[in-house]
Amino acid sequence: MIEVVGATKRYGDRVAVDDLTFTVKPGIVTGFLGPNGAGKSTTMRMIMGLDAPTGGDVRVNGKHYAEHTAPLREVGALLEARAVHTGRSAYNHLRAMALTHGIPRSRVDEVIDLVGLGDVARKRVGGFSLGMGQRLGVAVALLGDPATLVLDEPVNGLDPEGVRWIRHLLRSLAAEGRTVFVSSHLMSEMALTADHLIIIGKGRLIANTPMAEFTEQASGKVVRVRTEDSARLRELLAGPEVSVTAVERGVLEVHGLSSTAIGLVARDNAIALDELTPVVASLEEAFMDLTKDAVEFGVHDDTERKAS
Repeated sequence: MIEVVGATKRYGDRVAVDDLTFTVKPGIVTGFLGPNGAGKSTTMRMIMGLDAPTGGDVRVNGKHYAEHTAPLREVGALLEARAVHTGRSAYNHLRAMALTHGIPRSRVDEVIDLVGLGDVARKRVGGFSLGMGQRLGVAVALLGDPATLVLDEPVNGLDPEGVRWIRHLLRSLAAEGRTVFVSSHLMSEMALTADHLIIIGKGRLIANTPMAEFTEQASGKVVRVRTEDSARLRELLAGPEVSVTAVERGVLEVHGLSSTAIGLVARDNAIALDELTPVVASLEEAFMDLTKDAVEFGVHDDTERKAS
């Protein structure tokens, strides 16, 4: 378990993390999201004891990282996959780290096979591709068979097969009861991987919520209806707190009514429905809407500016 309580981190006059509080629980994959400059990397560095909080407290499995006698066995981290001596082989890098914690050689072989580096384990890391470097970083994180994992952008540089592998790996580790805390800019992948979300902006907590609840709330009450009698149904559904929009021939988007209520109106008026589907916002749409006021480095859209 990871516990962040009132954590603040200042660099001179700049506040990178501002009174941040959240708990990352075991048994689920917790996604960590935020715009660039939100304070995600700083938060992860405080969890790993690389940065000391200016205020508040950060603990992993009940202790500060530095208080663990064998930290690799408590928490595994991937914060910078390329932080490896380029002249070393992947095997020697893992073996050297294992020796610091009394981890047997057999475990080094296990993680090499687990991350798919068996064919290149004896080659120098300096010749590795970005994806191979990421796999080595994951191997380092898993080396001590830790109960807690902190992974920053683990799919960076991976091909589609590698992205799918990471997704299944993280979910399987969480299913074993481990604490899995992962950040990523790939919203589509996070939507498939995370069970819970912690979202920050400008160093502050914006949301701490289950994935399904977050996207559901962002969707509002919008239902897509397909029927050959769309004009009559539109008249029947219209009301002071209901808006109905024809999005294409025979297809309506209804705002303000549940699919159950719409179905009952259609049934009572003998209108056959070909589709009745609640519209759920994508994670990307929900995230962009929530964080639009917390973006530190915005990009102007020339198309929108010219149109306005």
